[in-house]
Amino acid sequence: MSGQQPTLWQMILSVIAAMFGVQSEQNRERDFTSGSLWPYVLLGIISLIVFIVAVMLLTQWALSLAGA
Repeated sequence: MSGQQPTLWQMILSVIAAMFGVQSEQNRERDFTSGSLWPYVLLGIISLIVFIVAVMLLTQWALSLAGA
């Protein structure tokens, strides 16, 4: 896979794996050698926003179940 641009799905999986700290060495190497920085930055920001909104919604839901 040398010199090949990663697909969008591969980039999304790489960002998610990096968020949880389970990125494989092979994928990390692929990302740093064949991909541009900006798609990963953009996907990272989007995934962070989605994560924060999900935590907020889950918190509101749990509080509503607790009667607060």
